[in-house]
Amino acid sequence: MTGGNDARADGQGRVYQASGDQHITEHHHHGPDWSGPDSVRRPAVGRAPVVLRDRTEEMSRLRAALEPGVGNRVYVLHGLGGCGKTAVAYTLFDHATHRAGRIGLWVNASDPASLRAGMLAVAADRGATDAELMGARSGLRPAADLVWQRLDHSDQPWLLVLDNADNPAILRDGGWLRTSPAGIVVVTSRQAAARWWPGAELLHVGVLPRDEAALVLRDLAPHAGTVDEAALVADRLGRLPLALTLAGGFLAHQVIDPWTMADYGHQLDGGDGRDPIELIDQGALDTSESRHLLSRTWQLSLDALAGQGLPEANSLLRLLACWANDPLPVTLLSGAEVGSDLPVFRIESALRGLLDQSLTELLPEGVSCLRTHGVLLDSVARTIPSEQREQLAAAAARQLKAALPENPERITHDPRINLLAPHVLALLRRVVDWSVAQSVVEEATECSLRLVIALHRDGDYSSALAAADRAVELAKQRLPEDHPLVLRLRQRAGRALYRLGRFEEAEVLHRQVLEACERSLGSADLDTLESCLGLSRALWQLGREPEAMQLIWRAIAGRSETLGPVHPLTLIAKAYVSEVAPGPNLDEEVAMGQALVADCYRTVGEQHSITLMAELDQADLLRRAGRDAEALPTARRALAAHEQRYGGLYPITLAARTLLSNVFAELGRYAEAIEQMETVVNARTAVLGTSHPWTVWSGERLDEYRRLLSQP
Repeated sequence: MTGGNDARADGQGRVYQASGDQHITEHHHHGPDWSGPDSVRRPAVGRAPVVLRDRTEEMSRLRAALEPGVGNRVYVLHGLGGCGKTAVAYTLFDHATHRAGRIGLWVNASDPASLRAGMLAVAADRGATDAELMGARSGLRPAADLVWQRLDHSDQPWLLVLDNADNPAILRDGGWLRTSPAGIVVVTSRQAAARWWPGAELLHVGVLPRDEAALVLRDLAPHAGTVDEAALVADRLGRLPLALTLAGGFLAHQVIDPWTMADYGHQLDGGDGRDPIELIDQGALDTSESRHLLSRTWQLSLDALAGQGLPEANSLLRLLACWANDPLPVTLLSGAEVGSDLPVFRIESALRGLLDQSLTELLPEGVSCLRTHGVLLDSVARTIPSEQREQLAAAAARQLKAALPENPERITHDPRINLLAPHVLALLRRVVDWSVAQSVVEEATECSLRLVIALHRDGDYSSALAAADRAVELAKQRLPEDHPLVLRLRQRAGRALYRLGRFEEAEVLHRQVLEACERSLGSADLDTLESCLGLSRALWQLGREPEAMQLIWRAIAGRSETLGPVHPLTLIAKAYVSEVAPGPNLDEEVAMGQALVADCYRTVGEQHSITLMAELDQADLLRRAGRDAEALPTARRALAAHEQRYGGLYPITLAARTLLSNVFAELGRYAEAIEQMETVVNARTAVLGTSHPWTVWSGERLDEYRRLLSQP
């Protein structure tokens, strides 16, 4: 580590302030969530507390931390799930932004994807450029360093809330939790172990006193009963704030046949034959049983919905339990039929019932999304009858497959993919744990493969790698290692390693997958041929062109025989020849390249990504063949086409600009070559970082062209 002013969590999780610029290696674990840069200025809570009850001591301590000039502090609000940690953070956030003169920033830290997206949105809020964000989002430069550099240099003091950090390792592994003289950090977490939070001040948030718990119910349903009646209900709910909120919401939203506090208490007392008191008492006596207590609360609400003619709400909640507790696009529920238990025409009314009972919530910002509490989802998932799990999991997989394109063509950042990512991996985790048919496991694994492909084509290679690795880890628990879906996921991981500049690792992985494909699928299988191409690119970057060319020709021959000579996959393989072919005599390859471009025009069209790739490679072939005058107009057209399609910062566009610079240099037009290469160096530094092999290579070319220009 060298020079600057920075703070971070070290390998043991200690939060400390350091002096000197520091470089860290960032470990990425993904599945996005991306709710947009504007969301960090608003707390991501479904229902803000009407009044924060009790919590006087905690709020006094936290408000004092917002006094002018106070910084370099981390506070951890810890306690049982549902104890109101987020409510405390929300109230502090409101105080900070409306009374203490601070900027408020709110990030969901429940999983790596949500945390990463939220923290990058913080960086954007604090002035990070598009180029810096693209580099960080792609995982090609340390994202946490960018975020904290922007926070350190904020022109206004701030409060940063990291909400739902129930897995502190996520914060530590990415270096996300640090301190800064410019602001205060508040973390909410169920993790109370001090070893996770060295250097931070821990504030415990427990259940409410009896009188305050009764007032919470009265805040939400003031007309449903007296304070004494509310206190009796609060006692039966164990005074857990989440349970109180659910109960109060239930009472407040009954329209046709409103319940009173006494009615609700009667149900808690087993008025219809149920015995919830025993369950609630167990939860109140032992905090480890709090999930059981929560389960009783949601079951009461579901029973009430069934009494209103909405038994389908139970099935819908069980379907939601197949996914994650991250924001879930509401459109994912369109057509989400689960047999006769949840017909299509009842989905809307079932959802309204869940919303009325606060069993799920609509998020107010960005894409219309639901958020359901994670403890609630886990509780529901554990109680789903084994005979219903397969049908529910199959329906959840079907909805995700419909939302994830099989072969996405668009290569620009798509926040919808990030929203679906955690739900794809959560479903795979569920089906691996459940005793469902292998066909359902395969469907969930197929969803993961589509997700990884979409992330890769979005340019988010780090997320693609993390998602592929996690999907392989899960799928291998139910599928054999040589299953085609597992092999394809590993192929995508190899591609991501290649794009991240980790060529040696990419070679090792691609070679392992190629050997596995040959053993289990045969030498002529299309997956085997795909592995040949993946390995060839890594070998090419490592300077082993002859070996790479053998693999490419093998793929061309195999695809031509199986698919035909002008099938899109065959055209892609042929384009590799133009890119990798070693010199010096390239006349035959140039002729092949010209024929390939013509085939692409006829087969897939002049604007297709395969055609653009073939034209770019043809321009480079002409340059390497010494035909620079012919290469120049082709290179110019290739750059313009790629810039229009992908934008100026995308790696393929930068490769096209690099080619144009090289052609100018070959023609002796060094001033123009320098102009183009300066743009490449600046962009690659911002997107890939200074140490990426392609950034280093571009810098060397720029220095060479400047030297040649200065010679007499």
